[in-house]
This record gives sequence, C-alpha cells and structure tokens, in this order.
Amino acid sequence: MGKFKRIDTSIEGVCIIEPTVFGDKRGYFMETYSKPDFEEIGLNYEFVQDNQSKSTKGVLRGLHFQKENTQAKLVRCIKGEVFDVAVDLRPESKTYGKWEGIILSEENKKMFMVPKGFAHGFLVLSEEAEFSYKCDDIYNHSAEGGLAWNDPEVGIEWPMENLKPEELLTSEKDAKWPSLKELKETDLFSNLK
Repeated sequence: MGKFKRIDTSIEGVCIIEPTVFGDKRGYFMETYSKPDFEEIGLNYEFVQDNQSKSTKGVLRGLHFQKENTQAKLVRCIKGEVFDVAVDLRPESKTYGKWEGIILSEENKKMFMVPKGFAHGFLVLSEEAEFSYKCDDIYNHSAEGGLAWNDPEVGIEWPMENLKPEELLTSEKDAKWPSLKELKETDLFSNLK
C-alpha cells in the first residue's frame, strides 16, 4: 500500500489526497509529497514552485488562474481551516463551469489536487490559517486572471454561516474579477488546457 490515498471527485482530474499519518505521544509524522508515490496514484506532475500564505478568518482569496503558464496546484492547509474550491474552466470539458470544494485543515491533513485549466480560491474558516501549495509552472504576473467568487452562474456554496458579512474580506482585485459569462466572451480559454 502506498503512502497516499487518492479520492476522485465529480470533476475529472480534481482529487483529494489523504496522506498516511504516523502518530504517537510525541506528535505525528507524514510525507506531504513524494514523486514516485504520487505517480503510483496517477498524479504525474513536475512541481517547480512552492507558495505559502497566512490569512485571518473571513479572508476569501480567489478565484485565480493564469491565462498563460497555466498551473496545476497541490494545495493544503497547514494551520487552521479553509474551504478550498476549484472551478473547471476547460472549454471542452463536460464539467465546464462546475465547481468542487473541500474543507482542508491542519486536523484532517487532506490535500486537494487542482489541475491546469481551473480557477482556484479559498475561504478562511478558522481565526487564522496558513495555506501551502505546490505549482507545476512559475507564477506569471502578466498572465494573471480571475473569476468572480460569487458568480451566480457557477453557484459556489461558500460555508458562510459562521461569518458575519463584515468579516468577509477580499482584495480589491479579487472583488472585480469577471463572471463566467464575461470570461466566455473573451478568447482567454484557448490557452487554458
């Protein structure tokens, strides 16, 4: 048996990864990535960049993608708890415009594999969260793109029942991303593969 369990979702390519955790009275140990073990579960990526962010409760980051240098991302929450979301923007996909979401936390230690061609974002549910992710291409500021987090056509069910309206915090940029309909009217999808 490998060190990682892959759980496929309703969207092809998007999956949840559960690591094997070894714990005792001292704490725990786990591998968070191993190329041979990931290949064993069908995930063949060459990660070239690691990122980490820290956010407070109510912060919503996203939904982000790159129009060029598209990135697959392996994401996890190393402190606190977030609701993580991937939206399928692949033009030929049968699940185009659909989303998948999962709670990632330091307790459940789950990871989320977001392939190329997806918009990605997360909402912080705990008082504070630290979020870490591996990317298979380098960040390209000039190719940055986004999708409105609250687009009714996509209909993401963000778990906001424990948040007051004034606690929701997005960046100025994230508050202005276009809707899925507006994105369809551009030619950007020719690059999202």
